Amino acid sequence: MKITYIHHSAFLVETESAYLLFDYFQGKLPEFSEEKQLYVFASHRHPDHFSKVIFELEEKHPKIHYILAFDIWSKRVPESCKGKTEFLNPGQILDDGTLKVEGFKSTDEGVAFWCSVDGLEIYHAGDLNHWYWDGEDPQWNKNMTKAYQEEISKMHGRTADIAFLPLDPRLGEYFYLGIDDFVKEVDAKHIFPMHFWGEYDVAERLKKMPCSAGYRDRIVEIHEEGEGWEI
Repeated sequence: MKITYIHHSAFLVETESAYLLFDYFQGKLPEFSEEKQLYVFASHRHPDHFSKVIFELEEKHPKIHYILAFDIWSKRVPESCKGKTEFLNPGQILDDGTLKVEGFKSTDEGVAFWCSVDGLEIYHAGDLNHWYWDGEDPQWNKNMTKAYQEEISKMHGRTADIAFLPLDPRLGEYFYLGIDDFVKEVDAKHIFPMHFWGEYDVAERLKKMPCSAGYRDRIVEIHEEGEGWEI
């Protein structure tokens, strides 16, 4: 399996039989083999996770399939792509025989994706995160904690070969909560931070915290766009 960091929350995963492109809206993409199926995911409608630019890929790649969150308006899909597009709801499972994908309800907008392909388990959180904000109303933060922990508890006992998880420095001292909660429910073999707004040192900061002692060796440090890993 090969993983390429594109930008923000956008990653490309290449497996034996498929490409999985998550939350692409800008950045340089690697070349795709036309022999493999290309699955393009958009977790929700926010412009840092979805752009109509993804539909331009249909002109270059014959084996393309779009999996979009339910909150993205169908009218944003060009006519030429409508037959290649499916919309995913929380709790819904799509399975075409190559890829199986399950949707989880985001604590912001849209869905998170749990993907099974070529014997691999791949999780992309989208904006499903523990959005605990300093200065926010205490009851709002309490409700957020409850909502996030309840949703990820639905994954309890699973193993993810790869987990792409938000690590957002805008949350201040609480930036680590989403990942810290997640690893209590899911055995994530490799954790890729995302949604860090260009602050590449967030992974290093988390790895230095006492709470990460049990999983810091599984956190992948990202240094630049276009960086790749063979796993």
